[in-house]
Amino acid sequence: MSPFFLDASAAIAADNYVAFTFFIGTMAMMAASVFFFFELNNTDKEWRTSVLVSGLITFIAAVHYYYMRGYNLETGGGSPTFFRYVDWLLTVPLMCVEFYLITKKSGGTVGLLWKLILASVVMLVTGYFGETIYRDQSVLWGVISGAAYFYIVYLVWFGEVAKLATAASPAVAKANKTLGWFVLVGWAIYPLGYIVGTPGGLFGMSAESLGIGGLNMDIIYNIGDAVNKIGFGLVIYALSRSASK
Repeated sequence: MSPFFLDASAAIAADNYVAFTFFIGTMAMMAASVFFFFELNNTDKEWRTSVLVSGLITFIAAVHYYYMRGYNLETGGGSPTFFRYVDWLLTVPLMCVEFYLITKKSGGTVGLLWKLILASVVMLVTGYFGETIYRDQSVLWGVISGAAYFYIVYLVWFGEVAKLATAASPAVAKANKTLGWFVLVGWAIYPLGYIVGTPGGLFGMSAESLGIGGLNMDIIYNIGDAVNKIGFGLVIYALSRSASK
């Protein structure tokens, strides 16, 4: 049976923590999507697009998590790396779009939007190369991916995004700072998964050298996705309420 049409009742072994986190991720993302979509009518027009994007992020993730759970069970524990990166290529740029949307009123430009999107795509594509295609050069691709990541961190914490958020309003500045912590700390979970999943590690570090060789990268990624995507949306939702007041 194809993993795309896996029976929803397929049993998950009691010790299959990877499949369990895929299942929990699917339910959590879908619940968040329903919440964000249902709240659209109760959201001021100015913030409706931002809340809608939050719902799209978690909905796309929920669909991919359903497929990834199916793949994991069908292959006896295989890692759905391809589906994972397809999901990220759709959802991470949308997370970057949120920064543009909350700063648009104070002067955020389409140029800033494309900077964020381009950096996120470079981060993900080079990470995919290092994790799947050019595994022998995983350190090189990891460095390039890391550089794109830190560029996003710079924009959010010190660059255009930070300045525009401060100029917008105290509520936007506070939300941007919270989102910045998600980017700085929450997104840092993904390089950890990269270290576990590639032989060369990241920046010369390996899972063994860090004492985390026994960790499973899918569990790391699943936790990171749930925290970051749902958390991002909740911050945007809270901003829409505080700004409306």
